[in-house]
Amino acid sequence: MKKKIGIIGAGVVGTAVGVVLKENGFEITGVYDRKTESTEQLVARTGGKACSTPREVSHLADILFITTSDTAIAAVVDQLVADQAVRSGQILIHMSGAQTTEVMDKSKIMGARVLSVHPLQSFARPEQAMANLPGSVFSIEGDAEAYDEAIKIVEALGGEYFFIDREAKVLYHAGACVVSNYLVTVVDMGVKLLVAAGIPSPMAVRALLPLIMGTVNNIEKIGVPQALTGPIARGDQGTVIKHLERMQTDCPELVDLYRWLGASTARVAVEKGSIDAAMGAQLKNMMFQKNNEEAVVDS
Repeated sequence: MKKKIGIIGAGVVGTAVGVVLKENGFEITGVYDRKTESTEQLVARTGGKACSTPREVSHLADILFITTSDTAIAAVVDQLVADQAVRSGQILIHMSGAQTTEVMDKSKIMGARVLSVHPLQSFARPEQAMANLPGSVFSIEGDAEAYDEAIKIVEALGGEYFFIDREAKVLYHAGACVVSNYLVTVVDMGVKLLVAAGIPSPMAVRALLPLIMGTVNNIEKIGVPQALTGPIARGDQGTVIKHLERMQTDCPELVDLYRWLGASTARVAVEKGSIDAAMGAQLKNMMFQKNNEEAVVDS
């Protein structure tokens, strides 16, 4: 028998999870959000009860999702404990990538189990989140006694999973931020360079998207570092020097980021085997030579 689900926080993630779990046979018994409109919208889609307090949601649920902002999770748990709205055997779940289950540990005093079930995915809107959940990979961290329920939830959401220790969560989240958040920054840099070359901004974005998707497809098919291409992968120092010289004139604000990315890319190229270690060292040093100054990066 599937357990009853309560949701505190009806934002993008809470809405997507609630709707998908409902579609997969889970009963959503209660919903609460500070915004009455958000509560009502999720209730309309899941059939759960619109609750006036987090305590009311908790009393109706075997599994309680706290899908608020990261900074609010601990406060919600503290209030539930203070209200004695947590019971033995109940499972509390948050879906934050940055927070560990430590923020819910107070509930364990009352016999609850705690889990972090985090999808390695980027969600901007509920509909997009619902479309992206299937096929996503989730990290599961927390009480091993509750792993079976976490697995059932991930499978209902159409995902895969792995387990992670609490102490490792910060590095895990840093890796996710680099791939998702910093990718946007790198694309922004590429767009700015194309605009500096005279290409209108909307066209620059459209022009780069097939290249971005092609690179992602290569990573999926042949992995990192084999998907790496371009002048650094070929050891083409002349092209890189031309990039730096022209950027210094037209886009000086982007030069430092290009240098650091280039130095790291040289390491990836060595791992790929397309250049040797000596060439990798030359490229790394070259990245940090400014106006013929001595390189500041060791080989």
